[in-house]
Amino acid sequence: MSDVLVLRAIQGNAKALNLNSKKLKRVPKAVGKLTSLSILQLQNNSIATLPCEVESLNNLTELNIGNNVLEEVPVVLKQLKSLRKLHLFGNRIEKIPCSVFDGLRNLVLLNLNNNNICEIPPDIQWLINLKQLSLNNNQLKSLPLELCFLKKLSELQLSNNNLTALPPEFCLLANLTKLHVSRNCLNELPEGIHKLRKLRVIDVAGNQLKMFPATFNELLLDELYCEENPFLQKKLVPSIQDEEVLSLKEITARCILKELRVRLSEVRVAITHYPEEMKITSKINTIPVRALLCSYKCFNQQGHDYYGVAVP
Repeated sequence: MSDVLVLRAIQGNAKALNLNSKKLKRVPKAVGKLTSLSILQLQNNSIATLPCEVESLNNLTELNIGNNVLEEVPVVLKQLKSLRKLHLFGNRIEKIPCSVFDGLRNLVLLNLNNNNICEIPPDIQWLINLKQLSLNNNQLKSLPLELCFLKKLSELQLSNNNLTALPPEFCLLANLTKLHVSRNCLNELPEGIHKLRKLRVIDVAGNQLKMFPATFNELLLDELYCEENPFLQKKLVPSIQDEEVLSLKEITARCILKELRVRLSEVRVAITHYPEEMKITSKINTIPVRALLCSYKCFNQQGHDYYGVAVP
């Protein structure tokens, strides 16, 4: 049946070919004669490899090989210079050959969800036009530094892996708007994450976070998902010098009034530009943020304009 469909496509000089759910164990070699083909659908079959004839598909822009039995990303894909969308989800992929990314510089979307990938090769940096990268439900323990060089990346999906940290250079992803890293083992987020000025959605639910970075509030988020983390709880700590400590309301009022008088104050900018409403997990009432506190000796010295509670 598949051979007949391919033959018809050749005769009609087809630009799209759908071979989804045809119980294929191999891709017909005649596919290589479809030099005008731009979309090839091979989803829901039992394909374990791709024939070398595929490299003739110079005009192919979209390839879907999802839900098959591939054990590695086929090296022949690097010959598809025009490819923009590549779906490899739902396979048995454990290995990504280093050389495969070098030929996919026009790729915009890469979907590798639901595989067994343990490592991303540094060569991923050659996907210079990549905007969407999805690696949900794999076995990743770390991310290569080179991932942070993908300047056009806008959406990164890494949920349900074994990540313990994000690279310190993560802040280089200047165009990132959506970050999904739920159900991992993250202990903290990079301190420079506030530099991602276009980031609007963060999903860090189900990790091991105890608090957010000190500058986390500078992010202009629309949505934050952070349930099922062992966050530090807000507790009152008695002070030795209670009579010298202002109430929290007084501290806040003085600090804000002072900052509002400064034209370029970060507080003034935040109040002016921060969205009125942000979607946040309903069960979370407070968001713990890391803060630096000086000692009583430092705090009681004259010459500074800080308001706060010092802990000895």
